[in-house]
Amino acid sequence: MRIALLLAAALALSGCGLRPLYGGGAGGQVQSTLASIEVAPIVGQSGWLVSNALRDRLDATRNGAARYRLQVELDDQISGLGVRRNDSVARERRTLRARYQLVDLSNGTVVLDATAGSDAGIDVVGSEYATIAAERSALERLSGIVADQIVARVARYARAAPTP
Repeated sequence: MRIALLLAAALALSGCGLRPLYGGGAGGQVQSTLASIEVAPIVGQSGWLVSNALRDRLDATRNGAARYRLQVELDDQISGLGVRRNDSVARERRTLRARYQLVDLSNGTVVLDATAGSDAGIDVVGSEYATIAAERSALERLSGIVADQIVARVARYARAAPTP
């Protein structure tokens, strides 16, 4: 009985249509598309962090010319949440949002227009240095998270896009 149940489950899973996103390895459709993307400059410290994270994840060691350009606009905000009795802020929230567009360089059309974002909580302590360090550390983490979200969405586009 158990064997028949396992066999039925295996057959059902094999027909579900799931395919690996990065199937084909370095020569696969998704990886070759990701490697053909250039990242446009992004302004600010958060822009520098996000663009470096994107380049790391997109395999910027391509040999040929870029087929796509990724344009990213960031919104980086810090807002106070908790207030102490002396009206000083006890906790902050750092939010990093990105609106990005993937532009086909052959004809200039936008093939993907989407957003990504994340936020982090920061404890405001008595030491100003510690608070600034926590804010910068949060920005570094958020930059990686936003870059991961962008690359995952671009990879899904590359999987569904027709091959040139």
